Amino acid sequence: MNLSYFISKRISREQQQGFASTIHRIAIASIGIGLAASILSFLIMRGFQETVKQKVYGFNGHMVVTKLTMSNSSEERPMNYHVDPYDHPEKYPFVTHMQEFAHKPGLVKTDQDEVLGVFVKGVGKSYDVNAFRSSIVEGKFFDFPDSGYAHQVVVSKIIARKLNAKVGDNIVVHFFQNPIRSRKLTISGIYETNLSEYFDSKVIIGDIRMIQKLNDWSDSLAGGLEVFVKDQGPEKMEEDAFTISEAMDLDFNVQLMSDKYVQVFEWLNLISRQVNILLVIILTVVCVNMISIVLILVMERTQMIGMLKAMGATDKMIRSVFLFNGINLLVKGLVLGNLLGLGLCAIQYYFKIIKLNAHDYYMSFVPISWNWEVVAVLNIVTFFVVTIVLLVPTMVIARINPIRAIRFD
Repeated sequence: MNLSYFISKRISREQQQGFASTIHRIAIASIGIGLAASILSFLIMRGFQETVKQKVYGFNGHMVVTKLTMSNSSEERPMNYHVDPYDHPEKYPFVTHMQEFAHKPGLVKTDQDEVLGVFVKGVGKSYDVNAFRSSIVEGKFFDFPDSGYAHQVVVSKIIARKLNAKVGDNIVVHFFQNPIRSRKLTISGIYETNLSEYFDSKVIIGDIRMIQKLNDWSDSLAGGLEVFVKDQGPEKMEEDAFTISEAMDLDFNVQLMSDKYVQVFEWLNLISRQVNILLVIILTVVCVNMISIVLILVMERTQMIGMLKAMGATDKMIRSVFLFNGINLLVKGLVLGNLLGLGLCAIQYYFKIIKLNAHDYYMSFVPISWNWEVVAVLNIVTFFVVTIVLLVPTMVIARINPIRAIRFD
């Protein structure tokens, strides 16, 4: 057996009581609380990012393809959506789905005889209902008939409240065109993304064939295409957007959702930076605590260090004794931190105890994303950083004079 490891185990066994035992508990607690705070911070951060991105991507895809226009009109220029990526998806393996859409502005009269401006987003049979289903809070998504167009729509919870309407009620939408046209539509479902500034306060989802008929478009025309891709990394999505744009005419524009809703994604990046800063602060505090604790343990064992040096032990061997002792405390602290951090995350994940203001945070409770890779990285980083820092306080062992150490009281 390694002599340094053997002595370290004997020291740990003898320090079950008294002052050294208290120091050990403080060390384990500081590491455990630090790791638990890091796990909570990162899993909550990932939860925020994934929840918000899922809502944005589920509503609009990862990128949109539209016709270039110099107009400030809220309606898109009509385009033939049967482009090469749409008709031959096998050539573009990074694309998981493409769906046509079109927007048309309109007015709806509220229950208080006020006028509410809305956008009717027309979608077709290719619409990925499953990507949007998690946002539906009441009713269901409407069915597409084989002929004609669906006379049902899905409205947001905010719009339904303003109209004092519920699932099954009828609303009349007046569309901006010459002459103005109106359509009586039935509410089949109510959605809520909590992104009221971008979607909930103004968007109604309906059948694209209604918009095609109102605009006198053929069945092959739409306002644009929503594109879903496999890899959601920023650099990879930019590369995919460039590949799609190269496959189409020059008058087409491909826009990433991260560029269209730049404020939302900047906010998510800001959260990420803040959490990284928090991790550095936590690691700094843990390292300072461990340096202090190991120094105290060295001072407490000064006579033992003098005896070992007098018997011929090298500084390296004696440093290894305290290094093993510190690593033992570190491992116990990591176990405590994982149990505490993952336990608190599990409680929030299943019971949703901590609530949020949905208007400010785009969700009604603190989300948790179970990313085991992040948990493993946090454990590894904490272990190696603290282990390296433990070498600093053990350097004082080389300065200890064996004769003075034996006489030390």
